[in-house]
Amino acid sequence: MTTTLAGGRAARRQTMRRIRPRRSPAVPLLLAVWAGAAGVLWLWWRNTPAISDDAGRLVNAGRITGLLAGYLMALVVLQMARVPALERRVGSDRVARWHAMSGRYTLCLVVAHVFLTMWGYAAQAGKGLGDLVAQTVSSVNGLPDMGKAAIGTGILVFIGLISIGPVRRRIPYDAWYHVHLLTYVSVFLTFWHQLTTGNEFAVDPVATTVWYALYGTVTALVLWYRVLTPLRLNLRHRMRVEAVIEEAPGIVSVLITGRKLHRMGAEAGQFFRWRFMAPGMRFSSHPYSLSAAPRPERLRITVKAIGDHSTRLRELTPGTRVWAEGPYGAMTAQRRSRGKVLLVAGGVGITPMRALFETLPGAAGDITLLYRANSTQELALWDELARIAEERGARLMYAVNSPDGERPDISADSLRRKIPDVDRHDVFMCGPPGFAQSVYEALRGAGVPARRIHHESFEM
Repeated sequence: MTTTLAGGRAARRQTMRRIRPRRSPAVPLLLAVWAGAAGVLWLWWRNTPAISDDAGRLVNAGRITGLLAGYLMALVVLQMARVPALERRVGSDRVARWHAMSGRYTLCLVVAHVFLTMWGYAAQAGKGLGDLVAQTVSSVNGLPDMGKAAIGTGILVFIGLISIGPVRRRIPYDAWYHVHLLTYVSVFLTFWHQLTTGNEFAVDPVATTVWYALYGTVTALVLWYRVLTPLRLNLRHRMRVEAVIEEAPGIVSVLITGRKLHRMGAEAGQFFRWRFMAPGMRFSSHPYSLSAAPRPERLRITVKAIGDHSTRLRELTPGTRVWAEGPYGAMTAQRRSRGKVLLVAGGVGITPMRALFETLPGAAGDITLLYRANSTQELALWDELARIAEERGARLMYAVNSPDGERPDISADSLRRKIPDVDRHDVFMCGPPGFAQSVYEALRGAGVPARRIHHESFEM
C-alpha cells in the first residue's frame, strides 16, 4: 500500500513565500554570550579588593569560577528551552552541541569553584589541604542556602557523569532524557546561595537585579516554549493516528490527522518531537522528521525501527492520541542560496529529503536527489519520489550495494561525473553520522563550499 500525498504545487507555492535567504544568527549570538561573560568578569573585578596572600587568591579564584558557572548555568537552561529563534534558525543539532559543551564547562567551573573556595576558606582558618572535607562540611552546615547548593551540585555532577559518551550509550534514551531534566532542579537549588553568599550581590543591588532578570527571563522562556506553547498547539490541533503503513522492511509511515495542521507553521525539512498516548509509549518523546509537506488535515512521518520506541510505532492503532512539540530544525528552504539544489539521503534520512524534493521551487533540472541504501528493497518511498521527479522534471538517482555487497562509490570524482556542476549547487543531506561525514568530505573535495552544505543530525 502506498502513502502518496498530493498537493506538491500548493506546497511549493507556500515554500516560495517563505524563502528569505539570510545569514545564520550564530555569530551575533556567540558575541552576545561572550559579552555577557565579559560583564561577569568586570563585575568580579570591580568588587575584588587588593589581594595580599595566597588564601585571598584562592577565595577570589573561587568567586570568579562560581560567577562564571552561574552565568553558564543560565545559558545551559536557555539552550534546553527550545526557543524558535535558536531551534529553527541556528539548528537543533548545533544548539544541542552548544548545550553539551556549555554543560561540560559549567560542571568544570562548579567543581573548580567548590575546590578553590573551600581550600581558600581552609587556608584562612590556618588549616591545610588535608582539612578540605572538614571545611566543606562546616561551610555546608554554617552558611545560608549551602545545603541546597550541595544537593544541586551533586545532581549536576551525576548528570555530567551519565552524559559521558561510553556511559550515555549504555543507558536507554528515555531514562537518560528524564534524568537530564533534573538539570532544572539543580539550577533551582544552586541559585539561591549565589545571592546569599556571593560578595558581588551582597554589596551591589544592581548586580542582584541583573542576576534575577537573567534567571527570570530564562525561566519564563522555559515555561513558555516547553510547557505553554506545546499545550496550546495540541489543544488547538487535536492530533490522532490515522493509519500505520509499511513502506519497506523495517520502515513504516504514520499518518497523523488533526485540525488545520498546515497552520502549525511547519516547513519541509523540519521535525517534531512525538509522543504517542499508547501503552508503553506515553512517557517517551522522540524526534521524527516530516516525510511530506504538511496538509490541512494530515501530517506524515516515516520511521525506521532502530530502537524500542521506533519499533513499537507499527503497533499504533487508528485513533491513538498524539502529542507533538515543534516544529524544530533549520534545514529548510530558507537556507538555500543557489538556484540548483542537490539532496542527499542515506537510509531513513530520506524523510526530510522527500519533503524538500516535493516542495523546493525550481525549474526542470534544478533539483537532484541522490538516495543511498543497502538494497533496492530498502529504498522507502521510491514510487513517490519517482512520481515527483517525473512531475517536476527533477533528477532522481540511487546508490545501493552490489549483489556481492560492495558499497557504491560516492566520492568527489563520482559526484563530478554524475553532476558536473555540483560545485554550483546548494546541498541538503540527511543520514547516519558516518554516511554524512563521508559525503561531506566528498562534496568539499568536489568544490562545494562548506556554507552551502546543509545538514542536521538528530543523534542525542
